[in-house]
Amino acid sequence: MSTLHASFNATTPKEALSRRAFLARTAMATGGVAVFGSALSAFADTSLSSCPVVVFSKVYQELHLNFEDAAALTAESDLNGIDPPVRPGGEVLPERVDDDLPRYAESLRRRGLSIPLLTTAITSTSTPYAEKVLRAAKQIGAKYYRLGFFDRRKDRSSAEQVREIRDKLKDVMAMSHEIGILPLFQNHSSGGRADNIGGDLAELHDVLDGFEPSQIGAAFDIGHALIIHGNEWEAHFRRLKPFIKVAYIKDAKMGGGFVHFGEGAISKTDYFKQLRAMEYNAPFSLHVEFDWSNGGTNKNRETLVKALRESCSTLRGWMAQA
Repeated sequence: MSTLHASFNATTPKEALSRRAFLARTAMATGGVAVFGSALSAFADTSLSSCPVVVFSKVYQELHLNFEDAAALTAESDLNGIDPPVRPGGEVLPERVDDDLPRYAESLRRRGLSIPLLTTAITSTSTPYAEKVLRAAKQIGAKYYRLGFFDRRKDRSSAEQVREIRDKLKDVMAMSHEIGILPLFQNHSSGGRADNIGGDLAELHDVLDGFEPSQIGAAFDIGHALIIHGNEWEAHFRRLKPFIKVAYIKDAKMGGGFVHFGEGAISKTDYFKQLRAMEYNAPFSLHVEFDWSNGGTNKNRETLVKALRESCSTLRGWMAQA
């Protein structure tokens, strides 16, 4: 299994800084160009600017794009790749994953783009085509996949449902480990309510607590966190930090409502500084959950590219300022 992002806490920021300081002092003392270059690289590693930005390409389905057109649009939108839905009704259907996912990946690769992660409906090893999807994802170089949703049941307590999910995840983690790809659990709200188990970040912590971050991670969605928890998101973020592998980015108003990037509450938080402090170096998955087409009356390629370019530019600005 890939260990590229197995644990962001393998070294503390203080320890990492001490090593960088040592390298910098060595460079100045020796005047060695190669050593000094290494020191600069060590400092640069803390920046978020080098992290790839990919789009959750569910939005492409609204234009019924084929893989070549989707790849061309991705390149034109200044993105580094996609996070495609590989699930029933998705861009790539699970039963066709062996044929379609490599074709999609190749269309992107020819433009210097990639698929570092994907979104699935997998909730157990018995999910149809689960193993097939994961092996195809591994084959094209994906490092992560998002699990499917676990709908909240009104006839069961949260604690009971968490226990049931944890039991299912043990087998999912074993399968994923054998294949070499990391499952991610997203905090996802529905209509401003935590209708999915884990939409409440305290509950997500209960799901993940006790597992190894090398076995399962969190896809931390700041937009959903702001909707459900408001200003309390940061306390939950700190508790979940060892598990946070991929950052999902949607801008939202406190308490509810997704908006264009820059119009919501993200810019009023220190979210990106928090990510930088933990030396985050994974992809950012950009999600288009706002109205990008003037009330649905102008859904076309031009308006989608414009929305993606603007969103990507705003996101990269946040990353650079962290």
